[in-house]
Amino acid sequence: MRVRRLAAWTALPLAVTLGLVACGSGGDGGSGQSDPNAAVRIEIAEPQHLVPTNTNETSGSQVLAALFSPLVDYDEANKPYEVAAESVTSSDNKVWTIKLKDGYTFHNGEKVTAENYVDAWNYGAYAPNGQNSSYFFEKIAGYADLQGEKPAAKTLSGLKKVDDLTFSVTLTEPYSEFKTMLGYTAFYPLPKAAFSAPGVLAEGYEQAPIGQGPFKIKGTWQHDAKVEVEKYDAFPGQQPKVAGVEFRIYQQPTAAYADVLSDNLDVIKTIPTESLSTAATDLGDRFQQSPASSLQVLSFPTFQKEFSKPEVRKAISMAIDRDEITKSIFKDSQQPARSFVSPVVAGYRENTIGAAGEFDPAKAKAMYQTAGGPSKIELSYNGDGGHKDWIDATCNQLKANLGVECVGTAEPKFADLLTKLKAKQPVGLFRMGWVMDYPSMENYLGPLYSTNGSSNYYGYSNPEFDKLLAEGAKAPNEEEAIKKYQAAEDLLAEDLPVIPLRYGQNNFGHSTKVKNVEMDLFDRVDLLKIEAVK
Repeated sequence: MRVRRLAAWTALPLAVTLGLVACGSGGDGGSGQSDPNAAVRIEIAEPQHLVPTNTNETSGSQVLAALFSPLVDYDEANKPYEVAAESVTSSDNKVWTIKLKDGYTFHNGEKVTAENYVDAWNYGAYAPNGQNSSYFFEKIAGYADLQGEKPAAKTLSGLKKVDDLTFSVTLTEPYSEFKTMLGYTAFYPLPKAAFSAPGVLAEGYEQAPIGQGPFKIKGTWQHDAKVEVEKYDAFPGQQPKVAGVEFRIYQQPTAAYADVLSDNLDVIKTIPTESLSTAATDLGDRFQQSPASSLQVLSFPTFQKEFSKPEVRKAISMAIDRDEITKSIFKDSQQPARSFVSPVVAGYRENTIGAAGEFDPAKAKAMYQTAGGPSKIELSYNGDGGHKDWIDATCNQLKANLGVECVGTAEPKFADLLTKLKAKQPVGLFRMGWVMDYPSMENYLGPLYSTNGSSNYYGYSNPEFDKLLAEGAKAPNEEEAIKKYQAAEDLLAEDLPVIPLRYGQNNFGHSTKVKNVEMDLFDRVDLLKIEAVK
């Protein structure tokens, strides 16, 4: 599927049985009759954006997954298959031809054509538009001309309409995984109605996005409250089994959990950490677990002097007892992480950060003092994501093991934290979570750590790392690409711009009013499978 990226809430980890497919659940109401005329209620955090090329966090992408249909999706082996696309082909991995399935229309009645994709991608790639996911168009020819304060061009030279249902994409270099990328949110189309002029997004579009997916917007985005969608009867693909979805916005997961217990909310995507020990009793078989692709990290503002030395960063990593926090706070529902990519993707290796991942308080303190680490450490996190307990535990360990003062600072919403980070406002170390955009090692490396990565909030830059990523992208096959990506990961281990902490799994629950609830590797409820129960 698509989205993933920055995850607002605590991701609760990787099941030992990664080979299992996502778990479905009948629950207490599972024997009841389905009600296709009912809507379901699903918890999210406040999205940062609802424009496809500007949405790089999981709550926004959950909403967009209702409103849009991707070109491709992924099977149980994480291989892409066509959805809105009829075919995606290339003879050289450089020039790709995308044919669209006929019959798709936008929710305002416009017919979906190749031009809608070309327009949307050009908008996303044009630097003055400031789109968070602009990076994902970097591989397309002409991208460089769209960058800077005064770009040399407004459209990508690599995008060409062939006919109403066909367009070609020419990349600057061959990239064998381009088809895999196309399941990501940034590659959705936009209708003509989304623009007030060529390349200019219409005012108000984001408050009521028009897509071509199984659901259409109902009303407008009610900030900090809800986003409602209803079934789009003219959708030519698989029809949902519910009449609509209310994406209910919560600032605290504990409130969402209480609402699920009282049947006032149908799905909570992440069980609060403090409720993990009782969830099985509280919910019975309505407490579900399934594999996920999430990774939780503590990130350094490497552009700040006090955190500019790798030795300081490694010392902090060595002062954190991942195993203890995983056990005491997360009740072993997460798996300690000592690598930069998830075990769910090909090319994963255990413990790539080596000694920096070993809990060694004495060595950590000596290294920290020698490197001149700061006497006070601030750990920033989003208060709407259920992170306080593990942040406090981490601070207590740093106080004890490094002899520093440590404070946790909560931003009200994840969107607020991202806004501060984008502006490079001082926030100290900061918590980040990543859910893959598409199944590839490159997706755990490029967006997060390349110099111009869409989610590189740390200011990290290593030309050799960028070079290895580029070489991996140009590799003729997955095996050769993985070799380059692993070499790039080894450089990250030397520089340590972030501290890998935990791998996540889906730990979710639902009310008695729904059944067939499944979550994918990307922290999203499958909206085509969920059913309401009478």
